[in-house]
Amino acid sequence: MTGPSGIGIGWRPEIAGFVAELPGLRFVEVVAEGVPASGPLPPGLTQLRDRAVTVVPHGVRLSLGGAEPVDPARVAHLAAVAQRLDAPLVSEHIAFVRAGGLEAGHLLPLPRSREAVDVVCANVARAQAELPVPIALEPIAALVDWPDDELTEADFLTEILDRTGALLLLDVANVHANARNRGADPLVLLDRLPLERVAYAHVAGGAEHGGFYHDTHTDPVPTAVLELLGALCARRRPPALLLERDGHYPPAVELRAELDALAAAAGFPAVT
Repeated sequence: MTGPSGIGIGWRPEIAGFVAELPGLRFVEVVAEGVPASGPLPPGLTQLRDRAVTVVPHGVRLSLGGAEPVDPARVAHLAAVAQRLDAPLVSEHIAFVRAGGLEAGHLLPLPRSREAVDVVCANVARAQAELPVPIALEPIAALVDWPDDELTEADFLTEILDRTGALLLLDVANVHANARNRGADPLVLLDRLPLERVAYAHVAGGAEHGGFYHDTHTDPVPTAVLELLGALCARRRPPALLLERDGHYPPAVELRAELDALAAAAGFPAVT
């Protein structure tokens, strides 16, 4: 079984009809928690599987960076979804979403400390022990850093990848957002990451608000993110790129144009 390749899009029920009509589509990503572990699959996903479109489950609730061990039931659900969809891999975030029994409802950033590395690695190992396929880890966008970080972002991520053997899901929009909000150069991070470990990459839109760049997934992909994607591909092109959209869906012609822009920036065949 091979991983995703080419240009893909995040599958959402609201745009299932649009996705179904993309003639060259090779893969999609679906929120794992939205797929049942048993019973009928959403019809749109069944149709994609019938077309041999790769479907990658993308988890948002494991809380791999949480101080508590990952919930075995959540890991079991992700594993079951991966098997149901015949997925080549799954993905999740380097973040936490719960603590002390409280649910944040958001992906929250970790301090870049050695203790946090230990926590993430332990939780990834617990998940890997139950998952039938490899896992790719996604660093998130964050408006601020924790004080007194011990590691750079590149060192933090590389140590986690090295110790777990996990793959990297590199979100180009997150790299742009973090660099913009920290006043840093995003190319410095790209030059220090193990790009050979990238399983696939995300690209999404965002907007400036209140002096910060927000990774909204509801706005068009800005030129700066497309340029950063080109810089990434010049260093090492990921095997696959995925457009994320999570609301305020534009007309089909605009979505097709965004997919075409990703293909052009990376030199991939168009899927439209």
